[in-house]
Amino acid sequence: MKEVVWVAQLDSVRGLLSRQDPKQFLFFTRTANGKREGKAFLARLQERTIDRDKSITVSSYFAQLKACRRWGKEEPHDLSLIRHPVLLANGDDDRMLPTPNIRDMARRLPNNELVIYPDAGHGGISRPDRSASEDLKREQELH
Repeated sequence: MKEVVWVAQLDSVRGLLSRQDPKQFLFFTRTANGKREGKAFLARLQERTIDRDKSITVSSYFAQLKACRRWGKEEPHDLSLIRHPVLLANGDDDRMLPTPNIRDMARRLPNNELVIYPDAGHGGISRPDRSASEDLKREQELH
């Protein structure tokens, strides 16, 4: 979790310097497919014209980073106490929640289904092919 702070700051600067939305770097791979999916995702965000989320404030952004840094210093929690079903969905190239971390979480959660999306970053659940939505729906139907 400690790395999230560095990755978020680095990708925010990358976005600023390249005049791109930082989400393009934070959530999607740098492959041709990842860049295309990122652009499509950002376009979908603009489709909603009413009841849009407010932009995050600078103070809220830094509060999130501070919380991530503090949480990253904690000892791992005992996830074996969580008994309800959990769907863990992650991209295979997620820089914010690296795949080895999600595999460790899956190992420690007794009742989980782990889905790793190929050629996907942190935005893997926003895939245009809707496979993440299908995985979530299937998980809900099973339980």
